[in-house]
Amino acid sequence: MSTKRNTAAATRFLGKALRCAGHRSRNGECPGGPRVICTDKAPTYAAAIAALIDEHKLSTTVEHRQVKYLNNVIEGDHGRLKRILGPKGGGFKTPVSSYRTLQGMEAMHALRKGQGRMFAFGCANPDVVIVAKAFADA
Repeated sequence: MSTKRNTAAATRFLGKALRCAGHRSRNGECPGGPRVICTDKAPTYAAAIAALIDEHKLSTTVEHRQVKYLNNVIEGDHGRLKRILGPKGGGFKTPVSSYRTLQGMEAMHALRKGQGRMFAFGCANPDVVIVAKAFADA
């Protein structure tokens, strides 16, 4: 969540997303990074991706897709959250309360979709790992 939608905020967001995915650049090379990044048509994302490529945090071969149809598939995944929170985003008073609430809702959504194996591959009960990660900070 950001109050501004500018290039600095987009760069920070994409950098955090890469770190959370376990992506690290080694010696200027970017093995295991994303092959495609799908965003909406905001010009800030193109500038942010170019900045991350210049900083060697993204591969030069990464493809930036700004196709509305492809982005709608991704946006539809969190349509339930938008429906629950309403048009104004739920009226959270602080960023901390919004973060905790959305983190819990996303964890339950991941459990419902059966995505436990993706987040905790090889664990006997991957759903427990999702719940533990989601509520460790709460």
